[in-house]
Amino acid sequence: MNKLNVLEIGVSMLHRLSEPFGKMVKKLAETTVNHVEVVDDGLHALDKRRVLKLREIGKTFGLRFSVHAPFADINIASPSKCVLKAMIKRLENSIKLSALLEATVWVFHPGVKTGISMFYPEADWTRNRETAKLLCKIAQKHSVEIAIENVPEPYPFLMKRVEHFKMFYEEIDENIGLALDVGHANLNGQIELFLKTFPDKIVHIHAHDNGGKEDEHLGIGRGTVDWKRFSGLLRQIAYNKAVVVESVEHVQESVERLKALLF
Repeated sequence: MNKLNVLEIGVSMLHRLSEPFGKMVKKLAETTVNHVEVVDDGLHALDKRRVLKLREIGKTFGLRFSVHAPFADINIASPSKCVLKAMIKRLENSIKLSALLEATVWVFHPGVKTGISMFYPEADWTRNRETAKLLCKIAQKHSVEIAIENVPEPYPFLMKRVEHFKMFYEEIDENIGLALDVGHANLNGQIELFLKTFPDKIVHIHAHDNGGKEDEHLGIGRGTVDWKRFSGLLRQIAYNKAVVVESVEHVQESVERLKALLF
């Protein structure tokens, strides 16, 4: 949860994922926002030393952090028990490091269908749900809030549409929030439906744009997302947490455009 309980603009470091961690950290001193999302993957994979460095930087510049969980080669619905065990261990470590970082939220992806899914109807969905519940229990143990993200078409993720999230929340009792990815929701035309259906579940927002056909992570206003309508809907549901720019280009321009719309 945003501990200030007010809407704030943030920036994801996804746009610097190809850079060494040390170079990315130095850029944090130049950020014009107070909320930064770090990606626990690739060259930016977290460890204790890196988290302590981020905490130091955060204290110096007044930054708050959220963490995007590892997603490369991660499938929380994997049919392989031994592979899933390794992935859960990786995700558990990410949650622990997020606790050390005092992250506002830990965002993770739902599971993916595999080449054998057709032979085991519903098995993917069950594994996805049960792994999410396990991750929630781990997170509660470490006092970390977690949120599951709506992911993009046309990839074979299990949770992309509003109806998928309705079913998911009907089947679990755990306190798992929803990380609304605006760009992903634009690909299936459900931005407004997500906001109106889950006003009490949305605890985090990723903001980026696209042309409506591919997950491009364009700058705000450089695609087909109706950002004026989006900002109006946020006011309607009284959203008061982070809106994190997850564009991989025109990042500062995107921050300024969101500020103009939301404040």
